[in-house]
Amino acid sequence: MKHVLRWLALMLVFVMLSVPSSARADIAPPDHPPGSNPGPETESTQVRMLAETVVMEVVSPTPLGSLAQAKVTADFTMRNLGNAAESMAVRFPISSNDGWGKYPEIKDMHIFVDNNAVSTRRILEEDPVHSSLDPVPWSEFDVIFPPATDVNIRVTYTVDGTGEYPYVAFRYIFHTGAGWQGTIGSADLIVRLPYEANSYNVIFDDQIGWSLTTSGGVINGREVHWHFEDFEPERIDDFQLSLVMPTAWQKVLDEQANLQKNPNDGEAWGRLGKVYKEIQFYRRGYRLDAGGTELYQLAIEAYEKAVTLKPDDALWHAGFADLLAVHSYYSSQEGENARNDMIRSMQEILTAQELSPNNAKVKEIAEEIYYFFPDAVQQLESGYDYLWLTAMPELPSPLPVPAEASSTPELFSPTPALVELTSTLSATTPPLATATAVPAGEATSTSTPQTAKNPICGSALFIPLGLMLWVGRKRKHSGL
Repeated sequence: MKHVLRWLALMLVFVMLSVPSSARADIAPPDHPPGSNPGPETESTQVRMLAETVVMEVVSPTPLGSLAQAKVTADFTMRNLGNAAESMAVRFPISSNDGWGKYPEIKDMHIFVDNNAVSTRRILEEDPVHSSLDPVPWSEFDVIFPPATDVNIRVTYTVDGTGEYPYVAFRYIFHTGAGWQGTIGSADLIVRLPYEANSYNVIFDDQIGWSLTTSGGVINGREVHWHFEDFEPERIDDFQLSLVMPTAWQKVLDEQANLQKNPNDGEAWGRLGKVYKEIQFYRRGYRLDAGGTELYQLAIEAYEKAVTLKPDDALWHAGFADLLAVHSYYSSQEGENARNDMIRSMQEILTAQELSPNNAKVKEIAEEIYYFFPDAVQQLESGYDYLWLTAMPELPSPLPVPAEASSTPELFSPTPALVELTSTLSATTPPLATATAVPAGEATSTSTPQTAKNPICGSALFIPLGLMLWVGRKRKHSGL
């Protein structure tokens, strides 16, 4: 019976996890209403939006109950191109269906016309994100546009990001400004982070499941800047930004600061490898962008430091095995040859088992590797036999192999660039007061707010499905 259940579980994990990479994180969290361009009361207007500048400043520390939050300031320069003054109501959406039947609203909105605060009234209009759903609240305010005169409108508010640990997304709607006369002359959108922006914490060129960062962003210090010229925005032009959550990135900064003080702290190296691992993996799969690829190598180097400085710590060996096993499993799903990392993951878990055979976390990761590599691991009454460590199967090679070449692959050889990355671990970043000491030999799991997920409905017939969902996701909670 055990063999039948294992066969069913393996079939289910193949069906569930070998989907195309674009569907890796297929359960969208509840959405928050994005910021938006204001729209006119009617499209028959001679008023044009000459320019706009939108600044999103990500708040640190993240407020309790929020995944991430930004203070937004949006400035618009409007000009009446006609010969007569226009008096009209200008509208700004403040809510949207979150995808779960709720209608959260943006907070702390204030509107100024030519530096004068104006009063607003609440109306119901089309949902700017889900146009087929029920109307949602908008703020409406009156403005007079004299001919051939610039009118400046400023809108400030607070917006929450949408996400699921360790990623968060911010959005901004451009298409609501399409009702103004002609095109939008220019638009600048600036995202300002509370720390240095880089390709590790800003995710370009990769879909995180519910967000794909708008192309064209330029990183400069703590800011990412987008510039657009003379465009008539449609829904496809609405802005998206994918980030590592500030709470997750702060862990990186804290451990880097710890290592600047004591580069021989094996526990700090292990914790750094763990958080690199967290921000490199999706729910099912891993980041394929350049920053994500480099994070994987940085995670390897951090775990190598941890197990070198603490060779008798079974948990860091097991955490290292988990990193290698999960990455190599999903690499094989992408059609890559990840055999070296598979072998190395088995070496690390075998070391962990020898050091602490009864440790629950070690057993959990050993079981994970057993399910990931059924052809390479055999379950015994006494544990597992890692077949690939003693007999490597022959794989076809597209090129002739010289007779003197070894049949055993090189397990790991860090490149000079990676050695340099390790030696220059961190730019000068002041440590914050959120670092937490971890007792030697223990791995921690920091509590982080997470959004609710879709409930799984079914019956006892789906026990193997539940088993493999657990296997596929337990790396998220292993604490290593």
